[in-house]
Amino acid sequence: MPLIALTGGIASGKSTIAARLAEHGAVVVDADRIVRDVQAPGSPVLDRIAAEFGEDVIRADGELDRAALGARVFGDAEALGRLNAIVHPAVKAESQRRFAAARDADPAAVVVYDVPLLVEARVDDPWDLIVVADAPAAEREERLVRERGLDRAEARKRIASQVSDEKRREIADVVIDTAGSLDDTLRQTDGLWRRLSAGETA
Repeated sequence: MPLIALTGGIASGKSTIAARLAEHGAVVVDADRIVRDVQAPGSPVLDRIAAEFGEDVIRADGELDRAALGARVFGDAEALGRLNAIVHPAVKAESQRRFAAARDADPAAVVVYDVPLLVEARVDDPWDLIVVADAPAAEREERLVRERGLDRAEARKRIASQVSDEKRREIADVVIDTAGSLDDTLRQTDGLWRRLSAGETA
C-alpha cells in the first residue's frame, strides 16, 4: 500500500489533484477534515484548547470559534506553537488510524494524505512519495482574490504566513506545476496515477 503525501500552499491546486486521484481510485485522507474532527465539541483536544486559550474561543453551540482562535494565534509564533502542540499529535494519531483502516480494507490501495502543513509537521514520516502542487505566489494571490473573494492584502498575508514554496520543492519527489490550465494539471496528475498504478514510487 503506497502512502503518498500531497502538499502545497494555499490556492496551489492541491485539492484539484486530490480529487483527480480519488477519481482514479485513490483513498484520500484529508488532514483539514481530521483537524475539524479532532476539535469536535466534547473532544479532549477542544477542551485543551479552551483551557489554554480561554473559553471565549468556544461558541455558544460548543463548536470551536476558529476566527477567535485565529485572532489569538495569528502572528504570534509562541501561541501558534502551543496550539500546534495540542492539535498535531491528535491529528497524527487519527491519520495513522485512517491509513490503517484503508490498508485493512484494501491492502493494494493507494492512500493519499492531503496535508497543507507537511513541511511544518509531518515531513519526516515514512512517505513512499511526496507530491507538491506548485504555482507562483503571484498566481495563487490572483486565485485567492478571484475565486475566494479575499482582498489583495489579505491574500498576500495568508501566502506569507505559510512556509516558502522553495522549502516545499526541496522535499518533493514529484512537483505538479499548477500554474497552467486545469487540463494541464489533470494531465500531470493522470501521469502520476499511471506511475503509482505501475508500483513506481522511486
